Amino acid sequence: MSVAFRRESDEEHLEPKFEIPIAPGPNIVTPRGLKLIDAKVIELEAAVEAAAEPELAVLKRELRYWHTRQTTAEVATPPAKGEIGIGSRVTIRMGGKQRVVEIVGGDEADPAAGRIGFAAPLAQALVGGEIGERVDFNGVPESIEILDSVAVGES
Repeated sequence: MSVAFRRESDEEHLEPKFEIPIAPGPNIVTPRGLKLIDAKVIELEAAVEAAAEPELAVLKRELRYWHTRQTTAEVATPPAKGEIGIGSRVTIRMGGKQRVVEIVGGDEADPAAGRIGFAAPLAQALVGGEIGERVDFNGVPESIEILDSVAVGES
């Protein structure tokens, strides 16, 4: 029989399954972020116990990602009073509009809820700033005015 007509398996024709990419750099989280990661690991472990193929492979892949995030998590030191850092809730005025954002770890980020990851450009512009200061953003000098800042959990 010709090799052209021989079929080893369906697996050889499927797209390869790669691990979920992990962002480079430190995995800095807030205390809330660590609790969310821990809860996700517990949820996925239970799902893996109850799952059958083909979902099992997908769940195990996701569990490996979250186990890695859990073991590499570094809880950020709460920012000092008046200092903006990871774990700060910051009130800003940008483009004439007032906005409140929380600076959090990457896995905890949810821009729609006002939580931005510390590596986001807006967070980078704010970290290290002080109340009353104007900071540059997106190439525009002094485009953001910092109105208030509190450590999350303080308010």
